[in-house]
Amino acid sequence: MRRDVFAAGRALVLPTAALLAIVVFAPGRIELGVRIYALLLCAAIIVVLLLALRRAYPDESALREPKAPASMRVPPPSLARVELETALAVAGSFDLHYHLVPRLHAIAAGLLSSRRQVSLAEDQGTAHAILGDEAWELVRPDRPAPQDRLAKGIAPRELGRVVDAMEAV
Repeated sequence: MRRDVFAAGRALVLPTAALLAIVVFAPGRIELGVRIYALLLCAAIIVVLLLALRRAYPDESALREPKAPASMRVPPPSLARVELETALAVAGSFDLHYHLVPRLHAIAAGLLSSRRQVSLAEDQGTAHAILGDEAWELVRPDRPAPQDRLAKGIAPRELGRVVDAMEAV
């Protein structure tokens, strides 16, 4: 604090000299000179007090590093890829047939094989009965390519029902 007071005193040397010059050379302007000097003196006092408060109460520091918000977390690349394929499959039949259907086919084959000991390629009748009509139409091995590649893909509700059917296996 003492260092700040001396710094403020040094800053007031020039205004004090100006006030003395006004007293000596322009005695009619003393009132204005005193008012300006008082204003500068108050500003110096406020600066000294603010610096003292800043030293007495330093900035807060975090005890721990903040965790990244949920929106900042990056999904795994495989999940992002599946989300993209799903969005494209809803938009167009080409992406449905060539991107999402192979993935659904592999998932259905794995589920049927591990949970029911049924081969999707060899036991098509049993697989069809287990999966249901909607899911079977997407994952059947002999599914034809779409005639119109620019046609609308699968509806989100229908895709949801297919996923539910595959989860029920």
